[in-house]
Amino acid sequence: MSGPYVIRGSVCLPEPELRWRFSRSSGPGGQHVNTSDTRVELSFDLAGTRALPEVWKERALERLADRLTDGVLTVRAAEHRSQWRNRETAAVRMAALLAEATAPPPKARRRRPVPAGVRERRLREKKRRGELKRGRGRAGPAWD
Repeated sequence: MSGPYVIRGSVCLPEPELRWRFSRSSGPGGQHVNTSDTRVELSFDLAGTRALPEVWKERALERLADRLTDGVLTVRAAEHRSQWRNRETAAVRMAALLAEATAPPPKARRRRPVPAGVRERRLREKKRRGELKRGRGRAGPAWD
């Protein structure tokens, strides 16, 4: 791998806790594809890691619950013909997934009263539309 993959701040993917599996990938490659294990499967034990702060870990476990298998997060990559590039892709994807899952929740939206000018404009427009529609009524005796 080309280096530490930053999740957020100074927290990186802990390389000793990453488990790599390689298998034969489908797709282009000619005879080469039948002999080389280029598909990469990267696993990270999210439930058992000590590399993430406890708050982040709880957030990630909650947000990624549907992607976890016994607390283990798995990412697959098979887009490239080289194992090295697939390893890079899988590691970057894992870091991005963990960064999104450990992010703090968005700030709560504060409700504010609707400004008087906005309210007046809305009512004026409603009145104008009503007048317009009322003017579309059936015409007088000349149309009969």
